[in-house]
Amino acid sequence: MELFRLLKTQDPEVFGSIRREFERQHGTLEMIASENFASPAVLAAMAQAMNNKYAEGYPGRRYYGGCAFVDEVENLARERLKTLFGAEHANVQPHSGTQANMAVYYGVMQPGETILAMHLSHGGHLSHGSPVSFAGTQYQVVYYTVNPRTERIDLDQVRDLARKHRPKVIVTGYSAYPRTIPFEGFREIADEVGAYLVADIAHIAGLVAAGVHPSPVGIAHFVTGTTHKTLRGPRGGFILSGKDLAKVVDKAVFPGIQGGPFMHVIAAKAVAFGEALKPEFRAYARQIVQNARTLAEVLMEEGLRLVSGGTDNHLMLVDLRPLGLTGKAAEKLLEEAGITVNKNTIPFDPEKPTVTSGIRIGTPALTTRGMKEPEMRRIGEWIAAILKNPEDEGLRARVRKEVRALVEAFPLYPELRKTLAEA
Repeated sequence: MELFRLLKTQDPEVFGSIRREFERQHGTLEMIASENFASPAVLAAMAQAMNNKYAEGYPGRRYYGGCAFVDEVENLARERLKTLFGAEHANVQPHSGTQANMAVYYGVMQPGETILAMHLSHGGHLSHGSPVSFAGTQYQVVYYTVNPRTERIDLDQVRDLARKHRPKVIVTGYSAYPRTIPFEGFREIADEVGAYLVADIAHIAGLVAAGVHPSPVGIAHFVTGTTHKTLRGPRGGFILSGKDLAKVVDKAVFPGIQGGPFMHVIAAKAVAFGEALKPEFRAYARQIVQNARTLAEVLMEEGLRLVSGGTDNHLMLVDLRPLGLTGKAAEKLLEEAGITVNKNTIPFDPEKPTVTSGIRIGTPALTTRGMKEPEMRRIGEWIAAILKNPEDEGLRARVRKEVRALVEAFPLYPELRKTLAEA
């Protein structure tokens, strides 16, 4: 409370924005698949004195003095992460998932060498080789796509492209793919052509850790990920590898692409990994998937078309073309009703990325609030009604009122919000 009071006194403008953001998060249904709510303990770990400490290097091998206690938390984070995934080596310093991918590429590739990755509009990520990202400008990129009939990964196509282009790196793991990823099939292809396999589990890290999605650890040469999506931690990245590639990973992160690590964030990562090691986290991850399946079933019952016909994980993609809507329009309509999603390209999308033909919907944040199948059914019915009746402003107003009632039954950060109000 004292910190909030201090901030309110010294910078009321920033304090006001923070308080309004707390209220926005509490008062809406957060359904962006890449967002989640970190615990109060994780938030607390970021608001402390380790923010002040430079710690270039690694525990026991720093370029600055005074690192005894930041060494403790980084070692704790690394050991917890290795235990969580059953990995031999872990690097917890990447500031984001993109920088984790950047470090791996930097560690094993030379400029101009080839990456084979999924096309952005089919579920890939900017950092996998989009022409507007660093990867697309530094390396040659060849794209695979989903099968146009099944809208699922086509390993035969991946194999054909790998044999033809002989990539140095093959990337699997996605930001908008609703199905289980066949990691072993990708490794077979990588071995055949002499490529490194990089599994980017940024989205599904929590599901993998909890055993509700197959793990690429021990299959892929490198596993990259983020800590703030299904892992429910602070914003940041990580890299896992075998011991044989540990030096490649560590040298690539520092001094390769980063300087001083964010030690306050690494402390928060350690807290989040500790939370994920508890039995209740496994139950939470299972509920994420069950909530997603229930939501997908309701949307399809209501006549909406989902890419690939459903979901195996935490997200789903709605194809809006049968409704005559764009993703941009649908995102705005739902936001007016208190439901936050994001516009998203779908496979073979005719629209540009700033407009799109789809929306991406996820269940991690709502599951964190304690919502289960009954709430998913109600929310699915609201979403379908709004998308099928885009001209009905009264409907959106009624849903907004019902959303307000629902979120009050599943309060977010009640003690923190109370502290903010009293500051």
